[in-house]
Amino acid sequence: MKITVDIDCTPQEARTFLGLPEVERMQEAVMKELQAKMLENIANLDPENMMKTWFPVGVQGFDQMQKIFWSQFNNPTNEDK
Repeated sequence: MKITVDIDCTPQEARTFLGLPEVERMQEAVMKELQAKMLENIANLDPENMMKTWFPVGVQGFDQMQKIFWSQFNNPTNEDK
């Protein structure tokens, strides 16, 4: 035996019937806050700030990293035995 029941109601009516809390106002507030933070972060994405973040000491940091790599490649103790 198979029984099919079709219920025609809106999502709001279904939430009320099932006793679920009303979250629409909270969701709107969270989305507004999220949108504001995203717009603020997009405004801060200029190339100069990105380079300062990626290379905090600038070219000196890059030179130091390059020296470390070269010292590791030229180190005779790293040879396979």
